[in-house]
Amino acid sequence: MHSFVEQKLSMDNEIVLFNKPFGVLCQFSGESNNLSNYIDIKNIYPAGRLDKDSEGLVVLTGNGKLQHQISHPKFNKEKIYIVQVEGLITRQAIDSLCIGVELNDGMTKTARARMIDEPEWLWNRDPPIRTRKNIPTSWFEINITEGRNRQVRRMSAKVGFPALRLIRTHVGEWSLDNIELGKYK
Repeated sequence: MHSFVEQKLSMDNEIVLFNKPFGVLCQFSGESNNLSNYIDIKNIYPAGRLDKDSEGLVVLTGNGKLQHQISHPKFNKEKIYIVQVEGLITRQAIDSLCIGVELNDGMTKTARARMIDEPEWLWNRDPPIRTRKNIPTSWFEINITEGRNRQVRRMSAKVGFPALRLIRTHVGEWSLDNIELGKYK
């Protein structure tokens, strides 16, 4: 039989991976459309956040030390995003993202970025992104180790390609693979 302390330790080390839909607030209280509508596990918290307009992987844990190691930039935990932008992204814009861009809160660290095709596995967004008849869209993938507020969106806009859709696919060793939208494991 497990003691209370052993049970508490196992819950503290539990990792929950959630595929956050667009429009969901990345907290358990406040606005009506938040994590509590999707996750019924007590005493876990997001290790880093995704803004309400972003989708994809959110890592949650009840272990404060682990939460800090996942989310704090000093630990260089890699985060991978795919981004749909307005216009056809250029090699010059991708190179700028890799070198780092000057934002209002300072220069970003170097990143890895590449142009990609729209992923085949992608789910439909509700509501759909805005479309303009005469302006195409394109996609890129970016790997960063920081996590400033709306950083990827701000970087994308800074190089001249506003983000229409942003999906986080990886945080460190964890990935979105095989997690349906609005579900967790």
